[in-house]
Amino acid sequence: MSELAEAIWEQVPLGAVPEHFAPRRDWLLGHVERGARVLDLGCGAGEFASALRAAGAAPVGVDVAREPLRRAAERDPSLDLRLWGAGEPLPADDAAFDVAWAGEVLEHVVDVAPWLSEVRRALRPGGRLLVSTPHHGPGRLLALALSRRRFAAHFEPRGDHVRFFSPATLTLLLDDLGFDVVEARPALRRSTILCVAVRP
Repeated sequence: MSELAEAIWEQVPLGAVPEHFAPRRDWLLGHVERGARVLDLGCGAGEFASALRAAGAAPVGVDVAREPLRRAAERDPSLDLRLWGAGEPLPADDAAFDVAWAGEVLEHVVDVAPWLSEVRRALRPGGRLLVSTPHHGPGRLLALALSRRRFAAHFEPRGDHVRFFSPATLTLLLDDLGFDVVEARPALRRSTILCVAVRP
């Protein structure tokens, strides 16, 4: 996965802004208190980590590729950034974080069970997992099924999206892995799921 992530980041233009950045940033900041320790999973070039730090949180950015971490360090040298090597434990202590943020990340994770188990380990009891991921509810799937061109483009086998969630399937997954889901709903014109889950 790390090699694929590096190859993808080679194609991302410098200064590219994450999709739906402003509304996702605002939603994230609305769920994070000042002083909270926040694990930014798949932090990319550090846009969300920088916004969290500016809002008074203490973020740690983690990514599986070196290039986004290099870009994040270049644009904000004050960030705490860590590489999560393939097959290695998440570079975080047990119960070290109040919040974990996975913004447009879960859809890229091949083996979500051990990935989420590591995230759960790093969250303190009562800590929150905040997720945004593309929405694949029945309406969207039907619209894709009615257009061969759109279906083929969306499920391109060489694409980097390997998981597809609806609010129900995301809730079931998180429940199975020991999280209590507080909210999982379509947002941003129903293109994205926003989810809040708690580690008991």
